[in-house]
Amino acid sequence: MEYMGHTKTATYASAPRQVTQLPSIMQSSYKPFDTYPAPSPLRRSLTNLPWRPSTYYQTAQTNPATAISRSMNEPLSTRNTLSQLDSLKVPPVFAASRNSLYTRYTPNDWSSSNQTNYMSSDRVRSGAERVRFDTVRLCRETEDKTRRTQTDVGKKLGERIGDITFWKTELNHETDNIITETNTLNEAERVLEKALAETENPLQVAQECLYHREKRQAIDLVHDNPEKELIKEVEIIKRCQNKMRDVIGQANVQIGLNRAAQHELEKDSGDKFAAQSLDESCHGMRNASRGLAFHNGVHRIDNTVSVPESWAKFTNDNIQRSQSERAASKQIRNLIESVLNTCVSEMWQEWNAVNVALNNRMQDTADTRNKLQNHLSKVLQEIFDMEKNIEILKKAIQDKVSPMQVAQTRLDTRIRRPNVELCRDPVQHRLVSEVSEISETVDYLQAQLRQSENTLQELLRTKSTLEQDLSVKNNSLFIEREKCLGMRKTFPMATRVLF
Repeated sequence: MEYMGHTKTATYASAPRQVTQLPSIMQSSYKPFDTYPAPSPLRRSLTNLPWRPSTYYQTAQTNPATAISRSMNEPLSTRNTLSQLDSLKVPPVFAASRNSLYTRYTPNDWSSSNQTNYMSSDRVRSGAERVRFDTVRLCRETEDKTRRTQTDVGKKLGERIGDITFWKTELNHETDNIITETNTLNEAERVLEKALAETENPLQVAQECLYHREKRQAIDLVHDNPEKELIKEVEIIKRCQNKMRDVIGQANVQIGLNRAAQHELEKDSGDKFAAQSLDESCHGMRNASRGLAFHNGVHRIDNTVSVPESWAKFTNDNIQRSQSERAASKQIRNLIESVLNTCVSEMWQEWNAVNVALNNRMQDTADTRNKLQNHLSKVLQEIFDMEKNIEILKKAIQDKVSPMQVAQTRLDTRIRRPNVELCRDPVQHRLVSEVSEISETVDYLQAQLRQSENTLQELLRTKSTLEQDLSVKNNSLFIEREKCLGMRKTFPMATRVLF
C-alpha cells in the first residue's frame, strides 16, 4: 500500500554506498530473496525543492550493485551521458519524467516479490499436504481404534455370555438335584407318617391290656410288674411317637428350606436367562443392525448393584446353600431311617418284656398279696403330689399368658414402623426369640401337664386296682391269660420299613 504525498528520499541524494563485486562462484549460487534489500521504511522528505519527487510518491531504493553492473555493461558514451545527467540539475519541465522513474519498484523488488509468493505458496501447500496426510492417518487410526474397541467389547460380551451359560448350567443342575432330594425327603416323610399311624395299634393294645387289668377284682388289682411294663410300653410308644413327630416337623422344615433354596436357584436362573438374552442381543448387534439409536447420557448412568466377584459369589452362595440344604436333607432322611429302626426295635423288645412279665405275674400273684397295702399308700401319696404338681403346672402355664401378650403386642407395634425403619434389628430378633421361648416353655409345660394328668389317671386306676378284692384269683388269671396274652400273640406293626 503506497501512502500518497509521502515519498522516500531519492537514492542519489544520499551518500554513495560502497559495494563489492561478488565473485562468479557466489553469483551462481546467489538467491535473490536472501540478498535483495527490503524497501526502506516510510519517511518524510526534508526538502521542499520543486524538482524533487517528495510531494506525492515514495520511491524504491535502488541496488547500487545492480546499477554498477548495468553501467559497466553499457557503452562508454552512454555511461558518460548518464553521469552528466546525474550531475546536472533537472529543470522543472522534466520533473514528471523524473518522478515516474523514481516511483516504480526495481526488477529485483519484483523478482523478490515473486520469489516470496513462490515460497509462500510452497509453504502453504506443504502445510496443506501435511494436514491432508495427518487427516488420512488420523481417520485410519481412529477407525482402527474404534474397530479394535468394538471387537474387544464383542469379545468381552462373548466371555460374559460364556460365564452366564456356565453358571446357569450349574444352577439348572443343582435345581434338578434339590428337586430330586426334596421328592425323596417327601417320600421318607410319608413313610414315617405311615409308621406313626401304625404305632396306634401297639399303643391301643397296651392301653387295652391296662384297661383289662383294671377289671381284676379286689386284691388282684395290683400295680405289678406287668402293669409297669405296660406303662413303660405306653411311654415308649408315646416317646417314639413324639420322636417321630419331631422328625416329621424337622422334615417339614427341611422341605421348606429345600423349596426356598430351589426358589432362589430358579430365580437366579431366570435372571441369568434374561441377562443372557440381553447380552446375546448386544453381542449380535453390528453397525448395520436395525434399531440403533442415540441414547445421550446413558454412559453416565450407573445402576449396577454388583461386580463380577460379588456376582459370581451370589450364584456360588446359592449353589452352596442348596448343597448344604441337600446335605441336611440327607441327614434328615438318615435320621428318619434311624428313628424308624430304633423305635421298632424298642417297641418290639418292650412288647416281649410285657409278655414275659405277664407270664411271671400269673405265677407270682399269691406272693404279692402282702405288698398291696404298701403299694396303695404309695399310690395315694403319689396321687396327692401329682395333683399338687398339676396345680403348679396350671399356674405356671397361666403365668406365661401376660409375657406372651406383651411380647406379641411389642412385635405387632413394631410392624408399623415406616419404610426402611422396618429393620430386623437385635430388638426384633430378641422379641421373636422371646415369643418362641415362651411358646416352647408353654408347650413343654402343657406336655408335662398332659403327662402328669395321664400319670394321675394311671395312678387312680392303680389305686382302684389295689383296692379291689384279691380273693377272686380266677377272674384275675382269666383276665391276664385270656384277655392280655390273647391279644399279644403277634406284634401289630411292620418290623421293616422299605424305602
